[in-house]
Amino acid sequence: MMDWLASIGSQVRGGLANLGLQMRTLVAMLRASSGLPRRLRLVTDQVHFIGNYSLVIIAVSGLFVGFVLGLQGYYTLNKYGSEQALGLLVALSLVRELGPVVTALLFAGRAGTSLTAEIGLMKATEQLAAMEMMAVDPLARVLAPRFWAGVIAMPLLAAVFSAVGVLGGYIVGVVLIGVDEGAFWSQMQGGVELWADIGNGVLKSVVFGVAVSFIALYQGYVAAPTPEGVARATTRTVVIGSLMVLWLDFLLTALMFS
Repeated sequence: MMDWLASIGSQVRGGLANLGLQMRTLVAMLRASSGLPRRLRLVTDQVHFIGNYSLVIIAVSGLFVGFVLGLQGYYTLNKYGSEQALGLLVALSLVRELGPVVTALLFAGRAGTSLTAEIGLMKATEQLAAMEMMAVDPLARVLAPRFWAGVIAMPLLAAVFSAVGVLGGYIVGVVLIGVDEGAFWSQMQGGVELWADIGNGVLKSVVFGVAVSFIALYQGYVAAPTPEGVARATTRTVVIGSLMVLWLDFLLTALMFS
C-alpha cells in the first residue's frame, strides 16, 4: 500500500516539476524573442521552411476534405430539401472547425516532428552546447525564430486549407451533383460572418500554432542526446501535440460559441 502511494506521489511530483520546467522554458523563450525584430531573416527563413514545405499536404488534404463535406452534406441536406444550403454547410464546417483543427494535426505530424528532430539532433551533436560556450543564447538564436515562425505559419496554412476545402465542396456539389451555383455562393456569403466565424477560426489556429510549436521545440530541447531519445521525442510531439489540439479545440469552441 505504501509503495503504491509513493509511486503515485513520485509521478505527481515529476509531472509538476515537468510542468514548471515547461513554463520556465516558455517564459525564457519569450524574453529571448525581444531581439528578433533586428533579425527578421531568421523568422522568415523558418516560415518558409515550416509553411512552404507543409503547403502541399495541407492543400491536398483540404481538397479531399472539401470533397467529403460536399458529398456528405448534400446527402444530409437533400433529405430535408435544403441542398441549396450546401455552400453554407461546407464553409462553416471548414472555417469554424475542420480548417484549424485538421491543419494543426497535420502541422504536428509534418512540421512539428521536423522541428523536434532538428533541435534534438542539434543537442545530440552538441551544437547547442557549443553556442552556449560562444555566449550565444540557443533560446534566442534557435528556438525563438522557429516558435514564432510556427505561430505565423499556422493561420496561413489553415486559411489555405479552408479555401481549398470550399473549392472541393464546390466541385462536388455544383460541378458533379448539380446544386445551383448562385445558391451555393449566396448562402455562403449571407451566412458566414467575418468576426463570429472567420475571426474565431483564425484565433483557434493561432492558439494551436502556439501550442504545437512550443511542444515540438520543447520536446526536442529536453530530448536525451541519443538516437533513441530523439525518436521518442518526435513520437511525444505527435501524441502530446494532437491531444493538446483536440483539448484546446473543445475549450475554445465552448467559450466562443456558447
